Amino acid sequence: MTNLTEAFDRDILHLTLDRLLPSRLLGKDVPRSRKFEQIRVSMQEIGLIEPLSVTQPDARSGLCAVLDGHLRLAAARALGWPKIACLLSRDDEGYTYNKRVNRLATVQEHFMILRALERGVSEERLARALDLDIDTIRRKRDLLAGICPEAVELLKEAHFHQDVTRHLRKMKPARQIECAELMLSVNNFSATYAEALLAATPAAHLVDPAQPKKVRGLSMDQIARMEQEMSLVQSRFKAIEQTYNRNVMQLVLARGYVAKLLGNDAVARWLGRHQPEVRDEFRAIVSAATLDEETPR
Repeated sequence: MTNLTEAFDRDILHLTLDRLLPSRLLGKDVPRSRKFEQIRVSMQEIGLIEPLSVTQPDARSGLCAVLDGHLRLAAARALGWPKIACLLSRDDEGYTYNKRVNRLATVQEHFMILRALERGVSEERLARALDLDIDTIRRKRDLLAGICPEAVELLKEAHFHQDVTRHLRKMKPARQIECAELMLSVNNFSATYAEALLAATPAAHLVDPAQPKKVRGLSMDQIARMEQEMSLVQSRFKAIEQTYNRNVMQLVLARGYVAKLLGNDAVARWLGRHQPEVRDEFRAIVSAATLDEETPR
């Protein structure tokens, strides 16, 4: 059985800012951005909610590289803080935290607000810190009410409007997961798409099957047709998704084979004399930068 090791030390350390070395540069416009100002005001009003993630101290200089939390570090400098809370990473390899997790995603923002409220920060103070009205804070607080954990996991790195979960919570958990997977697959997290998925959801998969589905601009007959058509589209999409990897592999192999053919001088000369159009098509296929590109004509 494989032993799993923790990625971070459990103890939170308060390090002086001069010991923290940014691992990336912030743009010149970042200090003037709305997001930076929200973070700065939030830290000023309620303190730091989430520690920075940093590497182990360098043996010679004692400096730690910042892995995650560059905006929080910049805000701390702007506020004149002498120290800031940090979690030390145990992984000395190239840690790519920011590439895997977006802390400003909608679900993460929800958890940040929950943590602040649990620590006794009032809704009024939080609204003032984030420059939002109290109703918005409450909607963000209740964002995941009625959403199953599996769907939350699928949506945790996405940016979406609060109406997305308002539509999802009208569905049963299995359908929530299915819709979250569809949104993830097509990279569409809009409230309009979530509403369309709700309209296409059979009554048996709704939390309250007796409650009629209401979609703006659509009659009940149109909703019924949409439900049938969306069900057909979803089944076709899943079938394509299941064979996608195999098809891409076959295309890669075919492209490599064509490139090898054209690399043979005798074959290239024969094609040039007898099948120039085929040769040109082969060259276009080989010269395509990616398989997603349309073959040039």
